Amino acid sequence: MTEDFETDLEDLVSAEDFLDYCSIAYDPSVVHVNRLHILQRFHDYLAQAAPLPEDEAERYRLHHDLLAAAYQDFVTSDARTEKVFRVFHIHEPKSVSISVEDLLGTAPVAASHAP
Repeated sequence: MTEDFETDLEDLVSAEDFLDYCSIAYDPSVVHVNRLHILQRFHDYLAQAAPLPEDEAERYRLHHDLLAAAYQDFVTSDARTEKVFRVFHIHEPKSVSISVEDLLGTAPVAASHAP
């Protein structure tokens, strides 16, 4: 960490960059499969933690802890279970109830054909 934490963050482009910068040990195979999910979860955690501390050392510690938590979420789980992105919520099953009366009320009545 240099003296300008915000400038350092601007130079980070990948999940591996963030993890290395924060000195978080990681399994490359976990990051390879979940890199976008980890970064999105980290972003979500940061948004929940706002406002961020003024002190750079405290801000670094907070970023470290939240990134470690985001990474750990995908060590112990997977992207489908964690549902970080909206696309995972689109096709969730929905329950629909239609009463028999509603169904019968909309059915056309057959004309009777008396001989």
